[in-house]
Amino acid sequence: MPMGTPALAAALKARLGEDIKLSSPPGQLLTLEVAPAHWVETARILRDDSSLAFEQMTDLCGLDYLGYGRDEWETDDATREGFSRGIDSLGPGRFRWRELPESESAEQRFAVVVHLLSFRHNWRLRLRVFAEDEGFPMVPSLVEIWNSANWYEREAFDLLGIVFEGHPDLRRILTDYGFTGHPFRKDFPLIGNVTVRYDEEKRRVVYEPVEIEPRVLVPRVIRDDSRYKADDIDQAAEEAADRDAASTE
Repeated sequence: MPMGTPALAAALKARLGEDIKLSSPPGQLLTLEVAPAHWVETARILRDDSSLAFEQMTDLCGLDYLGYGRDEWETDDATREGFSRGIDSLGPGRFRWRELPESESAEQRFAVVVHLLSFRHNWRLRLRVFAEDEGFPMVPSLVEIWNSANWYEREAFDLLGIVFEGHPDLRRILTDYGFTGHPFRKDFPLIGNVTVRYDEEKRRVVYEPVEIEPRVLVPRVIRDDSRYKADDIDQAAEEAADRDAASTE
């Protein structure tokens, strides 16, 4: 159990009420789940109340829970066959794309997670909120509480399409200014439809139809072992023979 978890849980219940939703998976941070309507208010209490004093927000990220708990690889079976699991298109451990869950099947798909740090009490806390509308995920911005949330929220907006209401400058931060879609969504097309490059003549970014030849990459294993260096062995033997010949003259 993380350091200070019982004391932190008691402090949260004393300040926010006994009915708050807390969870603490084994070996993980204590997690406080908050409704969007109370997101900013709760954050302000966590920062300003002296019994909590979470002065610093260390991280903020978005999550897509579509297909949560499903894995592409059946590692127990696939590991016995080594790299072949990456070569067979539908071999052991591979799923079928048509069996992937649809977005409508996730009741709570998009979430925002915040990690907080209290220097005064040496506590860490995970704060989580689920967006109410899967089609247009939106949660209030925390920039007015912790200014460090500014770029983190822009990143979550760019990569997952989560809108932060009240953000002073919500625009893309990693992808191109003309990019369409959000690449970290689990239903985002992996191959894509267009490719982006900079055109020297036009002096701007241009979009062209993507030209991708599907292929399966096989890992190349490079062994630094004398058994695989026959040429080096032969050369060393020749050099040794030359030295012996020279010494006998």
